[in-house]
Amino acid sequence: MTTPATQPTSTVLVFSHRPEVREAIITAVGRRPAPDLGRVRFLEAEGIAEVLAAADAGEVDLAVLDGEAQPTGGMGLSRQLKNEIEDCPPIIVTVRRQDDRWLATWSLADAVLVHPLDPLTAAETVADVLRRAQAGDSGSDLAVQG
Repeated sequence: MTTPATQPTSTVLVFSHRPEVREAIITAVGRRPAPDLGRVRFLEAEGIAEVLAAADAGEVDLAVLDGEAQPTGGMGLSRQLKNEIEDCPPIIVTVRRQDDRWLATWSLADAVLVHPLDPLTAAETVADVLRRAQAGDSGSDLAVQG
């Protein structure tokens, strides 16, 4: 049986050109999004090159991408990652408006969160996506939260 001390740490990449958005995501998700999962180590990225390099190197268990990032938003980046990386990690896209949730379908994201982020919803969404990834489920059904 896996105990909390022996559970693997998951690496969650958080992308936004704005440090305050990255911090809001990290704070909402927390270091341990669910009791049955190991701790989360956050890897912050403010540029697309950092995201592409980390995902391509297989360093990421989950990516949370800011849909409003500039000059390229997380939705376009999500689609690029899903189309170009053979073993792409699961992706959650954050959006500012409830009405933008439909765009996550186009982006091929595994889930979407709406700002302002609710800590319970954010942690639950991250935990669900990590569980699906650990179970080997590619998660073709988009989980929309918020």
